[in-house]
Amino acid sequence: MKKYNLTDVVWAALDIRDTPQAEQFVKEQVAQRGVPHGYVNLITATTAQKMEEITADEFDQVNHGGLTAAFILTRAIGMQMAALNRGSIVLFSSMYGSVSPYPEVYLDPMTKNPLEYGVGKAGIIQMTRYLAVHWGKSNVRCNCISPGPFPNPAVQRDHPGFVGRLAGKSPLGRVGQAEEIAGSVAFLLSEASSYITGHNLAVDGGWTSW
Repeated sequence: MKKYNLTDVVWAALDIRDTPQAEQFVKEQVAQRGVPHGYVNLITATTAQKMEEITADEFDQVNHGGLTAAFILTRAIGMQMAALNRGSIVLFSSMYGSVSPYPEVYLDPMTKNPLEYGVGKAGIIQMTRYLAVHWGKSNVRCNCISPGPFPNPAVQRDHPGFVGRLAGKSPLGRVGQAEEIAGSVAFLLSEASSYITGHNLAVDGGWTSW
């Protein structure tokens, strides 16, 4: 297996909400580097506002950034893969694409994951199924991952009570670790999952089991 280092990583910045820019980015990258064998999309968007406060415009903007933009970028790359009859796509949903936030976990000063976030993540699950069927006979697989409680390091440091409540809601009794997501991505990109497509893999410690 080839080992990679930082010199193999190419950094780029673009506004994925800008459809022409996103499509042009894919075109340029394919011209320079060829069509990728694997593609992972981890974009997201949110207002972090309460349901009573979000405006219609904000709702639309968030779901353009987290759902429409994911579609535009994925379609551009997936079409290139399909033309070569190979490829593996991994999108990212969330446990909140399948279930609602558990209110007792989000005591002050924490706020529940906002409504528009979950709506967008539910859309990612359906997009995964659609693309899996659409590109299936072109040998392009499309799956998604729905992470459970993976609070970032700052939240774990500053809000231990919240992290404890998250851990208590998980059947495994703990929050997730970064490598547990990385391993799932590697599996779905690899030939080890060659007969898996259209699947939503819950990496949530059992959170959505009850």
